[in-house]
Amino acid sequence: MKLGHLGLGLQKKMSHLILLFSLFLAPAFADGRGQKSTQNLCSNDVSHKRQKRDWIWNQLHIQEELDTPLPHHVGKITSSVRNKNAKYIIEGEFANTIFKVEETSGDVYAFERLDREKKAEYELTALIIDRTNNRSLERPSRFIIKVYDINDNAPVFVHKVFNGSVPEMSPVGTSVTKVTAVDADDPTVSGHATVTYEVTTGGEYFTIDDSGVIYTKEPNLDRETKATYEIVVQAKDAPGFSGDSSTATVIIALSDINDNSPEFKLSSFHFKVPENVSVGGEVGRVKVEDIDEPQHRNTRYSFIQGEFRDTFDIVANPYTNEGIIRPKKPLDFEAVSEYRFSIEATDPTVNLRHFKPGNPRSIASVVIEVTDVDEPPVFRRLPYEFKVRENHAEVKTLGSVHAEDPDAAKRKIRYIQRRANPNGDFVRVSNSGVIQLPKPLDREFSSSYNITVAAVEILEDGRLSDRESHAHVHVIVDDVNDNAPELVSPEEPRVCENAAPGKVIVRISAIDKDETSPRGFFRYSLATEDSNFSLIENYDNTANITVKYGQFNRELAKFHYLPVLISDNGDPDLTSTNTLLISICKCNEKGNFTFCEERAKQVGVSIQALVAIFICIFTIIVIVLLILLRRRHKKDLSGLGRSVAEIHEQLVTYDEEGGGEMDTTSYDVSVLNSVRKNGLKAEPAPSPYAQVQKPPGSIPPAAGGMEMMIEVKKDEADNDRDLLPYDTLHIYGYEGAESIAESLSSLGSGSSDSDIDYDFLNDWGPRFKMLAELYGSEPSEDFVY
Repeated sequence: MKLGHLGLGLQKKMSHLILLFSLFLAPAFADGRGQKSTQNLCSNDVSHKRQKRDWIWNQLHIQEELDTPLPHHVGKITSSVRNKNAKYIIEGEFANTIFKVEETSGDVYAFERLDREKKAEYELTALIIDRTNNRSLERPSRFIIKVYDINDNAPVFVHKVFNGSVPEMSPVGTSVTKVTAVDADDPTVSGHATVTYEVTTGGEYFTIDDSGVIYTKEPNLDRETKATYEIVVQAKDAPGFSGDSSTATVIIALSDINDNSPEFKLSSFHFKVPENVSVGGEVGRVKVEDIDEPQHRNTRYSFIQGEFRDTFDIVANPYTNEGIIRPKKPLDFEAVSEYRFSIEATDPTVNLRHFKPGNPRSIASVVIEVTDVDEPPVFRRLPYEFKVRENHAEVKTLGSVHAEDPDAAKRKIRYIQRRANPNGDFVRVSNSGVIQLPKPLDREFSSSYNITVAAVEILEDGRLSDRESHAHVHVIVDDVNDNAPELVSPEEPRVCENAAPGKVIVRISAIDKDETSPRGFFRYSLATEDSNFSLIENYDNTANITVKYGQFNRELAKFHYLPVLISDNGDPDLTSTNTLLISICKCNEKGNFTFCEERAKQVGVSIQALVAIFICIFTIIVIVLLILLRRRHKKDLSGLGRSVAEIHEQLVTYDEEGGGEMDTTSYDVSVLNSVRKNGLKAEPAPSPYAQVQKPPGSIPPAAGGMEMMIEVKKDEADNDRDLLPYDTLHIYGYEGAESIAESLSSLGSGSSDSDIDYDFLNDWGPRFKMLAELYGSEPSEDFVY
């Protein structure tokens, strides 16, 4: 306590010393800044002569927030000038408003209560003049009125709410965040602006120092238990001063660290999967719970019981942290229908410093039930490879492929060829899977043949299943030396007519469609030695043709045909004869060719061109035949048209009226049908005018009379070529005898007792000739129709 009182005493003494020191410095500061006048009261009365400073300053300071009655005495400005008319005046900031001076004594008063936090200093100018003429008696001088601070402001936080974070499980003393409070009082006065901090709420977890830094106070702050803390911090003046205080809220979040292991949500998992699940496909997912944040979840799954590591694999999903079970090889229901094993979930990245001892291992059991499906046949041996010698006519089968039904039904299998390379009927497969050769294979056409064979199950009803499996069959053709080597045609070998012996004319080489013989190179030789050429082997599958004697005679031959024999050293040894055409040319002294006869160009047509030409010729022939057939068809149609014009008469016969159902017995309908069927037959052309005897006037209503009438009129229509083609003959010879209404026609009026004379019809022209003859007065007279 004594030490405390002693400290307070020393502090008070120091404040008094500072106050006295400032009072001594104030006049000097005011004198140093009062080097020029701010106001000229009378322009012609201002003296520019340097005078000795005679201002005498009293204390010019005042304490803020004085509670005494206004005005408050600030200080006194006096001058050594002795003049009864002297008058004091102040100018400048807030002069004659807040501050006023007593004209005679120089006392300065404040007429308002001052607040240092609003304004700490006021700068004014002092003048002394002669009140009678306003002349300046002393040079103006500036002075400052200083407002002294009192501890009247509490510290204020710059924010109402602060935020901070710290990793969970951090040790004691770990910095969290910093808060700041500001005191508006004068910091130069000891204790007035000093701020102290204290945690009023949450002090059991965090603490704070005098600079505002918050630290952890508890070592085991677990985010999974409580993720956020809200504490209250108080700021107040230094101890021993009666300033007020303020508070602020600090929200502290615990950031996550990887300090928790994953745990299975269930103790066992059961999955069903078809046996045809693809390798790498998904069987099921096991779920774990890791209370750490996602970025700190790194679960690993492992088998601990059950030897199925070669069958299944468990991979963690990086987004959901689930364990995905995938098969590593095909599943077979007939072999294993159920799998049982145990798995464990761990996190190898857990921070061991914060590992919580006593946590149990996370283990779960897994049961995978394999369900049966109708699987396609399975080939037991893949791939299939066979070898055969080329052009071997005796070999008809190479072997067979075999597949089995993996299901319990064990159905029979049928084999079908799906693809072939090269395309063509070179290799076949029978229904039972036998690989067959319909004809010998040629290695020069293709050194290997590939087919794809499909195995399909035969269902109980004899149909083929829609599920099939495939096998590739590879047939390798072993080479037989059946092709002699062929000369590679060089570029028009030429030689000068005066070439010297030993001159190399051309280098020749050969190719062989068969495989290269392992016994050596090709052998070259000339078919005859009776020539001016020689052959020298190079033993690298080439040979040189050289001049043997020299001096060729162009008058005798301008071209030489040199037969060259080439052997392949195969088994058997094959030799071919190739003709080399050598031109004999004129040359200059330097041996350069100057003139050579052009070779007769060999004009050849390829097979493709021949096929195209044949197709064009065939197309032209077909077009010509079509044109001829079309013309003949038109000619037939024209002839048929003429016949139609002659025979298409329409015979409409009304020989009797309808007599009811008895009508069908009145005449024979078959006669009309016979006429229609026989209408297209060509009739001999009689004389243009056929004379027909007119039947008697009264025709009995019988079928015989009807038949005769139709035949007569038909013959008339067929033989009369002067009438139009489509004649219509209306014949009303008699009516039905069974008609109850009797006759309604006037056709029979010719035989009646009518007294009407119809001879006038003869005067009406040819169109009424028929009526005139029918109703004429002489019915027995013949008429020409």
